[in-house]
Amino acid sequence: MTGVPSYEVRAVEGIPEVRPGDDLAKLITTAAPGLRDGDVLLVTSKIVSKAEGRIVRADSREAAIDAETVRVVARRGALRIVENRQGLVMAAAGVDASNTAPGTVLLLPQDPDASAAAIRAGVRDALGVDVGVVVTDTFGRPWRNGLTDVAIGSAGVRVLEDLRGAGDTHGNPLNATVVATADELAAAGDLVKGKAAGLPVAVVRGLAHVMGEGSAARDLVRSPADDMFRLGTSEAVREAVTQRRTVRAFTAEPVDPGAVRRAVAAAVTAPAPHHTTPWRFVLLESEASRVRLLDAMRDAWIADLRSDGKSEESIAKRVRRGDVLRAAPYLVVPCLVTDGAHHYGHARRDAAEREMFVVAMGAGVQNLLVALAGERLGSAWVSSTMFCRDVVREVLELPDDWDPMGTVAVGHPAAAPPRRPGRAAEDFVEVR
Repeated sequence: MTGVPSYEVRAVEGIPEVRPGDDLAKLITTAAPGLRDGDVLLVTSKIVSKAEGRIVRADSREAAIDAETVRVVARRGALRIVENRQGLVMAAAGVDASNTAPGTVLLLPQDPDASAAAIRAGVRDALGVDVGVVVTDTFGRPWRNGLTDVAIGSAGVRVLEDLRGAGDTHGNPLNATVVATADELAAAGDLVKGKAAGLPVAVVRGLAHVMGEGSAARDLVRSPADDMFRLGTSEAVREAVTQRRTVRAFTAEPVDPGAVRRAVAAAVTAPAPHHTTPWRFVLLESEASRVRLLDAMRDAWIADLRSDGKSEESIAKRVRRGDVLRAAPYLVVPCLVTDGAHHYGHARRDAAEREMFVVAMGAGVQNLLVALAGERLGSAWVSSTMFCRDVVREVLELPDDWDPMGTVAVGHPAAAPPRRPGRAAEDFVEVR
C-alpha cells in the first residue's frame, strides 16, 4: 500500500573466506555491485577482525579473555561478563574461538567505529555511492534470554534517535524515548545472515532516513555515571566493600533520607548473639538537632580536657577533629542495646558477653557504611559520642540503656578520596 513505511533486508552472497590483509570494501562491492545511496551495510565483526589481523595465538581462550578484560562485571562459574578494551560490556570480552584455526582466537576490532568508516570510504571509492555501515557482534542481554546482534561500530548512521520532547499519537510527551537505531539495524541483519550460514554481510534498503553524520557506535555505551547495573550481585558487594572509604569533606547537597533508611535496613541484617537485635540508629536529619548535639559534645569534651590539664592550644586542636561532623549534612548515631544478654555473675564471662554484642554492633555499623557507599554516599565513622554517652543520651532523649557507639557523618563526597594503599590479604592470614 502506497505510503506505508517498509524496508528490505537481504544477505549478500559470494563473500569468500576472509584472511588478514583483505580489503573488505573490495570484497563487498564485488559481491554486491548494485549498492545504492542510502543503503546500510551490516558487517559481522568476525570478518572485520580477520581482515585486520586480529587473530592471535592463545594457549587458552581464558588467557586471551584475561588480556582483553578491563573490568569484571559479573562472574558465575566459568562464565564472565566483562568490560573489554573497546569499552563494551559482554561475555568473554568478545574473544571468539570458533571459525578460526586450532590454537588461535579472534579478538574484536581494535576500533570498530574506525573499521566501519574505512569500509564506508572504500565502498564510496569503488562504486561512488554513499552507504551507512554498521559492524555487528552477538550479545546476550540482561533480563532477557537468547542472543541478538548489536552495533559495535558505525559510520554514516545515526546510532540513536532521540524522541524526547516529541509527542505520541495521543499528544502525551515522550520523556525517556531514545531509540537505539543501530542496534535495531544489526538485529534485522542477523535475521538473514544467521549464525552459521556463512553470510557475514547484509544490506538494508529503504531506510535512508537513518543515515547521518556525527555519531558512532561508542555513543551506545552507557556512561558509568548513568549505569544503574554496572556490576553483578557478588561483584557489586565486593565493589561496595572495597570502595567504602572514610570521607571527611562533603558538598552541601542534601542527603536523601530514603537512602539512609535503606542503608539502615542493610545494617540490621548483621549477625548478633542469642537471636537479639542490638542495633538502634538515631538519624539526625535536621540541622538544629545536629548543632544541638555537637555543641553539647564540644562543651563536654572541652571540660574533660581542661580537667586533664591540657593547654588551650591543645584543646583547640583536638576539638577541630570534630569538624568532620559539623561539615556533614546528615548524622547517624548508632547505639548498642544489650537486651537479651546473659548475665553469669562472673566478671570474665560477663565481659565476653558484652564483647559479643559490641562485635555485633561493629558488624551493623560496617553494613551501614558499605550500604551507604552503595548509595553513592560518603561516610566517616567518628568515635566521639563514646566518650560522652550521658551527654548524648540527654540531648537526644535516649533511654538509659542505649549506648552511643560513635557517630557516622554522611554526605556527598566533595572530592574523590585518594587511592587506598594496596593490602595483600596474605599479610593478614594465618593458616593452621
